[in-house]
Amino acid sequence: MKDGTLVESEFVYEQETHLTVSKTSVFFAGDGFIVYGCKGEVVLRVDSYAQDARDSCELVLMDPDGRCLLTVRRKRPSLHQRWEGFVGERTDGQKHIFSVRRSSMIGRSTVTVEVLGDPGEEYQIEGSFLQRSCTIFDAEKKLVAEIKRKVDASTHTTLGKDVFALCVKPGFDAAFAMGLVLVLDQINADDQINVDDYGDDGIVVDPTADD
Repeated sequence: MKDGTLVESEFVYEQETHLTVSKTSVFFAGDGFIVYGCKGEVVLRVDSYAQDARDSCELVLMDPDGRCLLTVRRKRPSLHQRWEGFVGERTDGQKHIFSVRRSSMIGRSTVTVEVLGDPGEEYQIEGSFLQRSCTIFDAEKKLVAEIKRKVDASTHTTLGKDVFALCVKPGFDAAFAMGLVLVLDQINADDQINVDDYGDDGIVVDPTADD
């Protein structure tokens, strides 16, 4: 990634940046996202037009004005849960810029992010997205982004899981990081189908798990 930019240079910050992510939608509650900057301004959004988020094979990340920045698309058929990311609004024949692969369908598993390029890059995601506790590491195990529970500064209380923090380290593309959030949310939604049968509490990613 040149100068850290994979999706949009505007979202590569020089300082560590704490964004607030709200899971919501104008059309169906809980299926979209609004991302707020440090001053409370809207910086990114995702609108959902499907009644069930699991029915959506594609999700589009936009800026506040509705400009398409990134499309994430579920790859079907696939032995493992696999998603691909495309710059802007995806068109037929367009090549993806990154892929996300989960090695296990149920229980503890590895989520690997492969970025295409010369040279390519690889990231690993650890933690529990359901609990809003995930870290994203590069190939050298350097932390580049983190998903955390949001704490209200005035009351010092932890907010519900529909509002959480996305912390992005300097030089890492926040739009790319939000694209990974979209994928994790979809994988977690898939897991809920199996929660009664397997007792799983949502996606738990573990880089030591076998493929």
